[in-house]
Amino acid sequence: MDIKVWLQAFRLRTLPLALSCIAMGGFLAASAGAFRWDIFLLCILTTIFLQVLSNLANDYGDSVNGADHAGRKGPQRAVQSGAITAAQMKTAVIIFVLLCLGSGISLLLVSFGLNWNALLFFFGLGVLSILAAIAYTVGKKPYGYAGLGDFSVLIFFGLVGVMGSYYLFTQQLSWREILPALSCGFFSIGVLNVNNIRDIESDRAAGKFSIPVRIGRSSAVAYHWFLLSGGLLSAVVYSALTFHSPWQFLFLLSAPLFIRNGMAVQQKPSHELDPFLKQMALSTLAFVLLFGVGLMLG
Repeated sequence: MDIKVWLQAFRLRTLPLALSCIAMGGFLAASAGAFRWDIFLLCILTTIFLQVLSNLANDYGDSVNGADHAGRKGPQRAVQSGAITAAQMKTAVIIFVLLCLGSGISLLLVSFGLNWNALLFFFGLGVLSILAAIAYTVGKKPYGYAGLGDFSVLIFFGLVGVMGSYYLFTQQLSWREILPALSCGFFSIGVLNVNNIRDIESDRAAGKFSIPVRIGRSSAVAYHWFLLSGGLLSAVVYSALTFHSPWQFLFLLSAPLFIRNGMAVQQKPSHELDPFLKQMALSTLAFVLLFGVGLMLG
């Protein structure tokens, strides 16, 4: 087994984005005096397993459904290239489902003990997260091919990722946490949107009707600016509502990173957009770290 091939299939460059929502939940919990390292580390482990599961399932699903083909502009995928067989990838998906369940159940027991209502509710959310990771491109009617990926990202990388992890620490919620959750959700959709604009022609040919395929490149660029501005505005509103110190607006130092990403999406041809997926993911992580440091200083 070639470890390098599998590491490429894991798409490790997507992990900063997946970890951003957990870091946001952790910072919010710390500001409420409820942070715990054991919960935080198990949140990270579970999220990594979920993200890798999603990437492997996406590799398998897009290859089987024809979205990964010779005309695609992004990096060549493992099943498409033949480096990993479809059967091997299916086995890897099953292994990571089991890892997600094991890590997730451990996380819930550490957080809630034997509070069965909370355990069952969050276990249900975990199962939904696993199903969403797989069903994005796998199955007879994958929802990613119907243009519903953006909605799923908003739910799982935004609302569930941030508010769910915050609740694991604090076991309480207020409506205000939805604002930083929306920030993470909008920026995460931004990463998907760059990917979908890059692949707009190959996705159209494969019958994958992502948002950019449905609305066209020009409107998809406008949509991208909406996501970037919406992410920053949500954080501004949250900081204004909870204002204690100007340090809470430290995250605005990340704004030039998002402006650079938006300008690239607007001006560069599709085949030059691939580096800006990583740039957008790292910009999101930088935003979250600055937001968290600002909360702590404030």
